[in-house]
Amino acid sequence: METRKVQRLGPSTLAMTLPAEWAGEYNVEKGDEVSLRLGGKGTLTVLPESAHSEGTEAVITTSGLDADSVERAIIAQYVLGRRIIHVEVGENKPTLPSNHINAVYNAETQLMGLGVVEETPERITIRCSVDPEDFTLDNLLERLESTGSTMRNEAIRSLAHENPDLAQRALNRERQANKIFVLVLRLLFTAYQNPNLARSVGLNDSFPLIGYRSVAKNLELTADNAEDIAETALKAEGHALNVESETMRRIREYTEEVNELTELAVESAVERDYQTAIEVKKRFGEVENRERDILADLPEMQNTQLLQSREVLVSLDETARYAVRNAEIATNLALDEESDHITLQ
Repeated sequence: METRKVQRLGPSTLAMTLPAEWAGEYNVEKGDEVSLRLGGKGTLTVLPESAHSEGTEAVITTSGLDADSVERAIIAQYVLGRRIIHVEVGENKPTLPSNHINAVYNAETQLMGLGVVEETPERITIRCSVDPEDFTLDNLLERLESTGSTMRNEAIRSLAHENPDLAQRALNRERQANKIFVLVLRLLFTAYQNPNLARSVGLNDSFPLIGYRSVAKNLELTADNAEDIAETALKAEGHALNVESETMRRIREYTEEVNELTELAVESAVERDYQTAIEVKKRFGEVENRERDILADLPEMQNTQLLQSREVLVSLDETARYAVRNAEIATNLALDEESDHITLQ
């Protein structure tokens, strides 16, 4: 850590010098204006004029990359907040090969607000139209949780009603869940790189960013759990579990309880509500052994059918545990601020 000495320039003015290396990197010269931002924990952030720009451009040269690598590179540049991404051939290639072109369009379908704006045989330019001010991280986390819950409900209903269309509907929503998750990553990275954007996405400072990243990942994993249940429904004979109606009723009730847990956990995180986080942990204690109890009551059945039932219950159990993890993150966020329980000195 570098230290600077504060000097007095007048009766009411204190000043300090800016590091020459920092000024050179951001082209800050005498007479330029910089922005000051007051943050939590006594922080003061100095922002150059370049911090207000819409974002940088990136060029991906595809020579030596396979199609999957090109696709991953585009997604990475999107997450890093690039506004314009150029995908072009190297010097030894006359045109972009078809598999690289397909990789560009495949990445486009996975990312919210991304579209091709120019295409030549040698280069494709894609632009992200997402404005961080159009979203808040809290709202996106709630949308991600809601999408996962909808997928879970459709997958379980598919098993209960022997309806493969509901399972397929749940699988189709998985792409939307991934889009929301990657958009959350983009906003987190841009808010970290540019503290001005933290307020735009609904945060007073950058402290919660790490916690939000973990919450979003847990929610993305719960959507994967719902996808697993939907795939089980499509594979099962007759698209149903070989269980009695009473057991299916217990599974549906378990699903409703898990849904309530995931919703409460996200609420506790976005509201910084310690009491709600405690409620999540309390409710989890009431259902913690539900998976084991239902499995123990299953009658004799073929191994394949038993495994399918177990896969569904394990997915629900894992989802409940991800909710507890989110409640633990909410606890850390809530207890970093003064409240009826905490006094910071």
